[in-house]
Amino acid sequence: MPVTRRAMLGGVLSSMATAALADAPLTSIRPRARLTEYAAAQIIRQSGLSGTVGCVLANTATGEVLEAVAPDLPQPPASVAKAFTSLYAIEALGPAHRFETRIFADGPVRDGVLDGNLVLVGGGDPNLVTDHLAELAKRLKDAGLREVKGGFQVWDNALVNLDEIDSAQLDHLGYNPTITGLNLNYNRVHFEWKRADGEYTTAVDARSQNYRPAVTVARVQVVDRTSPVFTYRAAEGVDEWTVARRALNNGGSRWLPVRNPALYAGEVFATFARSHGIVLKRPEEVAALPDGQVLATFHSDPLQQMMHGMMRFSTNITAEAAGLSATAALTGQQRGLRTSALGMARWADGRAGIAPYFVDHSGLGDASRVTAADMVRFLTAERVAPTLRPLMKRVDLVDQNRQIIRDAAWQVVAKTGTLNFVSSLAGYIRTADGQDLAFAFFGADLEARERGKNAGGEAPAGASRWNRQAKALQQRILRHWIRAGSG
Repeated sequence: MPVTRRAMLGGVLSSMATAALADAPLTSIRPRARLTEYAAAQIIRQSGLSGTVGCVLANTATGEVLEAVAPDLPQPPASVAKAFTSLYAIEALGPAHRFETRIFADGPVRDGVLDGNLVLVGGGDPNLVTDHLAELAKRLKDAGLREVKGGFQVWDNALVNLDEIDSAQLDHLGYNPTITGLNLNYNRVHFEWKRADGEYTTAVDARSQNYRPAVTVARVQVVDRTSPVFTYRAAEGVDEWTVARRALNNGGSRWLPVRNPALYAGEVFATFARSHGIVLKRPEEVAALPDGQVLATFHSDPLQQMMHGMMRFSTNITAEAAGLSATAALTGQQRGLRTSALGMARWADGRAGIAPYFVDHSGLGDASRVTAADMVRFLTAERVAPTLRPLMKRVDLVDQNRQIIRDAAWQVVAKTGTLNFVSSLAGYIRTADGQDLAFAFFGADLEARERGKNAGGEAPAGASRWNRQAKALQQRILRHWIRAGSG
């Protein structure tokens, strides 16, 4: 039986609750005595965490609300939004769906010679990496192609092109990438620097597990300044970066976003084609998908497996490409990010009778809002847990000394979400006596977040400390719920 809005509104705490919640009615089946004895509201109050917190615990089988604090407070879900996106994509596209990256020939091929253009065609695969393009180039050679008389083109319009997910984020953050129908290495390049005799040498490459070809679609120059750490400008298809000398140590590396992913993928593919004796011209983007024959294809992992990886590693580009693809499949046409995100919210309403608000599919934008009540209603809706629960990552519980509690009698699986001054956690608990519970925790200090955004910088003052406190509070509440649920 799904959790109802009435049950959510009623399932509010105990005599130890805050004054604002003390008079709220309980559900028809009252919370267990031990939950009343160790009320989550008091744990939150004693934590001293600034901002606001909403949390809910419910029985997945009966829909009984066992405990709730500010259940209808809308909060940014951060990456917990990916739980919605996973199910949205799987139900729209099917768990066995695979993204295709193809090589087209728009002219005849005779005796291994293409009299026309070769086209690298993206299918929206968000997890395409350099190793995959190496395999695709090998398949092209195995198909018998030896020479291309025409040009080399790239097509990336399988999805609406997005310059970035969240325009409020800093330019150099690799987790805020461009999204197109042709992506590579999560649309990031690897920037590496070394200092010798007081001078820096830099390198930019498209590394993955087995290969690291150098690329020219991005350049980084070390300059004398204190701040900002990075600057960016677009220059005729090339990403021009500068980095402050004083921000660099003797050697290191980081990932930088790529704003021209189709050209990036084209350059890397051409490198591997050349290694097989197939010399290609400089890649050029084309707006229309050309007619022609398919010479080689690379298929992604099945969507179910892809969503499992996304939930584990919280890759934003995977969430956005999957969400955009799901919306296109459901509506029959491509949609922009905001429209697609609103479509996912409408789907969630029809799926679980809830009213979230999404501005993207990854949770990177802090304008999205979900209540703890709606999150738990979604987790306990019909046919959600059998698909979603196996995608979630096990959460280890730690004691007051931050030592992992080793206890095989219970299990917590969940999706985490973190932004500066935002911390979320939602998932499932299996207790020692075999009960299945669903929970959600949403915490945020939005005033502090706004101050940090206005100040600029990647790590605002106080953000790390706040997020550590929030995660410690999540742990205390989880320990409380497991003790109570196992009683």
